[in-house]
Amino acid sequence: MGDAHMLTRKQHELLIFIDRHLKATGFSPSFEEMKDALNLRSKSGIHRLISALEERGFLQRRHHRARALEVMRLPEGMATPEPAAAPALSPPTFSPNVIRGDFSGRLPGVRAAEAVSAVQLPLYGRIAAGLPIEALRDNGAHVEVPLALLGAGEHYALEIAGDSMVDAGILDGDTVIIRRADTAENGQIVVALIDENEVTLKRLRRKGASVALEPANTRHETRIFPADRVRVQGRLVGLLRQYH
Repeated sequence: MGDAHMLTRKQHELLIFIDRHLKATGFSPSFEEMKDALNLRSKSGIHRLISALEERGFLQRRHHRARALEVMRLPEGMATPEPAAAPALSPPTFSPNVIRGDFSGRLPGVRAAEAVSAVQLPLYGRIAAGLPIEALRDNGAHVEVPLALLGAGEHYALEIAGDSMVDAGILDGDTVIIRRADTAENGQIVVALIDENEVTLKRLRRKGASVALEPANTRHETRIFPADRVRVQGRLVGLLRQYH
């Protein structure tokens, strides 16, 4: 059965969070960070989860170092990417095949220390940050992304064309990392699908029955649509910039 079944969902979540944090930063997350990551109300819950993981041999506390936790092992057979569906030929709506962010690139039984620290995300076409263009289909290109940039969920990458988001630090030619989602909070930067055919990266604002797609550049205008004409396709979670 593997040993993943011994862990509750929260224990599993905490273990993966600590493991990622250690790989990304080299030190343990604080109790505050762990509490927030798992949406727990108090730190006592984190203490209980850590004790349970320690008893089962997944974690070890290094008492002589502040906040130091060491991941001894991970559940076997951690989630692997789902096979990508063949692209449908019907209408050209934007429906990326993505890989799951909780894939740690690890084969069952391989020691955690050898785990890869980057994953390949599908790279879709250029997305105009100025005038929206219809998003291109997956062209088979991929981009390597540090695991630390990805939370749970499914992710894909897009290349930015244009300067409409420069004041948010997003420049022409940048690659943005998007977590697939169909909802977003006010003020978040999202990939929005307009009228099922135009795709654009903008800041989302809801105003009554309307949705405003707001650029981060005063030279571009905000566009306002009835809510039913705009569908959120994902939220911006990271940015890759290469200096040539």
